[in-house]
Amino acid sequence: MIDQDKIARAVEMILEAIGEDLNREGLRSTPQRVAKMYAEVFGGLELNPREHLQTCFCENHDEMILVKDIPFYSMCEHHLLPFYGKAHVAYIPDQGRVVGLSKLLRVTDIVARRPQLQERLTSNVADIIMEELNPKGVVVVVEAEHLCMSIRGIKKPGAITVTSAVRGLFRTNPSSRGEVFTLIEKGKS
Repeated sequence: MIDQDKIARAVEMILEAIGEDLNREGLRSTPQRVAKMYAEVFGGLELNPREHLQTCFCENHDEMILVKDIPFYSMCEHHLLPFYGKAHVAYIPDQGRVVGLSKLLRVTDIVARRPQLQERLTSNVADIIMEELNPKGVVVVVEAEHLCMSIRGIKKPGAITVTSAVRGLFRTNPSSRGEVFTLIEKGKS
């Protein structure tokens, strides 16, 4: 359970530590607002993404299914600054076992709403789908801008980090792997 009172007290301490006046009009409710926001952006810690993959349908479909450009927001665990972008999730069903398309987005959203590294986000989404659906293969590609690189440190806004996780048939079959990466890139300028 996310402890919003504890978060609010911590934010008060941070504001005091940087020399701010907690009684200043603009800051009076900031600790509570930040606590509420943290409960939302870290809400994936309290949810099980696997639950969304329990209902499957049997279709006569054994070709790739790809959902592209899934928007997400996550939080870098190193600096607690956001990273955000798009995820692309593909799988090849085994024996026609498919899941509702929105379920792939729900899994991505839940896993994203945790403090983490982009690499872990990418691998976790792929592993969950692979373990729960038992497909022939899974590919997850995540493209994200990290505010920890945009507004601090190297200060290079617009730099995009791309990570991928490749499982099953996509790892062993070069033509399937090539097809999914071509489809992900299709339509980009």
